[in-house]
Amino acid sequence: MQKFIPTAAVCALSLSILAVPSPTAASENLTHFEKGKQGLDVELVGRYKSGAKIDEGGTEIVVYDPNTFRAFSVNGAEKALDILDMTVLKTDNTTDIPLMTRIPLSELGVEASDVTSVAIHPDGGYIAVAAPAVNKEEPGYVVFLTVDGEPIANVQVGALPDMLTFTPDGSKLLVANEGEPAEDYSVNPEGTVSVIDVSSDIGTISDKAVSTVSFDEKIIEDDVRKVHPGSTYAEDLEPEYITVDKDGRYAYVALQENNALAKLDIKKEQFVAVKSLGYKDSSISQNKLDASNKDDAINIRNWPVLSMYQPDGITSFEADGKTFILSANEGDLQDWEGFSEETRVADIKDEYQLNADLYKGYNQNRLDKLVENGLFEEEELGRLTTSISQPKNEDGKYEAIYGHGGRSFSVWEAGSMELAYDSGDDFEQISAKVYPDFFNSSNDEDSFDNRSDDKGPEPESVITGNIQGTNYAFIGLERQGGIMVYDLSKPAAPKFDTYFSSRIFNGEESPITEQSGDVAPEGLTFVPSDQSPTGQDLLLAAHEVSGTIAVYSLEEKANGNKNASSKSLSDIANSILVAPKRLVSFLSK
Repeated sequence: MQKFIPTAAVCALSLSILAVPSPTAASENLTHFEKGKQGLDVELVGRYKSGAKIDEGGTEIVVYDPNTFRAFSVNGAEKALDILDMTVLKTDNTTDIPLMTRIPLSELGVEASDVTSVAIHPDGGYIAVAAPAVNKEEPGYVVFLTVDGEPIANVQVGALPDMLTFTPDGSKLLVANEGEPAEDYSVNPEGTVSVIDVSSDIGTISDKAVSTVSFDEKIIEDDVRKVHPGSTYAEDLEPEYITVDKDGRYAYVALQENNALAKLDIKKEQFVAVKSLGYKDSSISQNKLDASNKDDAINIRNWPVLSMYQPDGITSFEADGKTFILSANEGDLQDWEGFSEETRVADIKDEYQLNADLYKGYNQNRLDKLVENGLFEEEELGRLTTSISQPKNEDGKYEAIYGHGGRSFSVWEAGSMELAYDSGDDFEQISAKVYPDFFNSSNDEDSFDNRSDDKGPEPESVITGNIQGTNYAFIGLERQGGIMVYDLSKPAAPKFDTYFSSRIFNGEESPITEQSGDVAPEGLTFVPSDQSPTGQDLLLAAHEVSGTIAVYSLEEKANGNKNASSKSLSDIANSILVAPKRLVSFLSK
């Protein structure tokens, strides 16, 4: 198999390896990459194993209670909530995190089909879980429980509650009701956000405390994407994730499939704006991508592709007197039996009439030559997943090739909801350096170049955390695995700091097993040092495919890495594959 690594990028690196003295079981097999010598020190200090079979969702979303040192994890395999004892992290020789109790769906007191999300009240004392109805198109539930897992009360919310979060003051609970259609598309419920008043005694709460907010077409901008032509905007918009500003005044809602962001006035309980996020132009230098899984190579280059950002997880933080929204630009297309927008570029190649006016990096002559030279072949853009629900011109032709997912994280200025920063092609460039034999791997087997035609490394979730006075962004990569870390000292110009992963690659086409470590990060939680059972800053990462939660300690380096010894690129590659019980660190001068 021929594989190409961009030589200029690799030659710019001075590569080093750090030996870890007497690593514990938890700190083995941690791959660590950083540019410069001031990246975070990262150690794997604990792991929870749900016991679920591989790829059954044994762990999905995780939150933490600093009052009890417990973590609460959504277990999709068991349709349950797992309560974990994190105090064991205080014990030097203990790295396995025990399950305290498991609360099955049957004990929640509602007729529901699943447990999809969990949130803990800012003051502690109780948690809330989301539970969709047996028929997902019907109103679902939020169930309130004590931190011991005892049900307190429940209320009804919108269709398919899939994420929930408290306002900073703890007075409201917001619920993203995704409102997905039925498989045959016979029913497509409205996507909504429920605002639950939890300011009174939670034990006496009733449905009267719930206001479920729908979308008014008057505040939706004209260029907001509609996926299904036969649906209204209210039916088509699907809230995926919610973040709230520090004052609890506004909530920002990711509408993933619609490639849009909504702004909700919490006090007025109404949406005030729905804005398209626009397109990421891969014809310009910083937005390269690898677009084919059929070229047997790492081929990160410019293409005439406009990709929708389509964030999954979002979060917000304050800096310089402004609110910024961070998005993990995963990408998602509707693919149901009754309606599917998903197709391949080659399958609709006769429907293209590419227009250079839509690209910054090409003139018309260059575009036409690309087509003449085989642009729609499988080794080029033919395999790229695209959508039929995209703009056409008066001749019924697509004037651009559209992709889905930004393969990046972005920073948006909350006031205008305009793009302030995007990480461009960082994630794929870094993955190519760290994993030349497992670049753009899938999360269901160890593979090479498997996901290049789809969403690449597939950023899933993003959170922020302050470590020793510096704000950082942590972005989980669902397919490639691992966590990207960026320094947010300059919010409109973040800098890459560190990449780390406790996934273990066991050879091409090897299936994911218990020996694969932590695979497919889904939910992330940052635990500041003053709330941590160890007194360290911690990151909890729930991995959906492996059914594990990895706990990482995080610390800023004081004087860089003084003990690094020089190694060649081939030595580094061999160290990853042959000697995984080492901490592998790639450093550039």
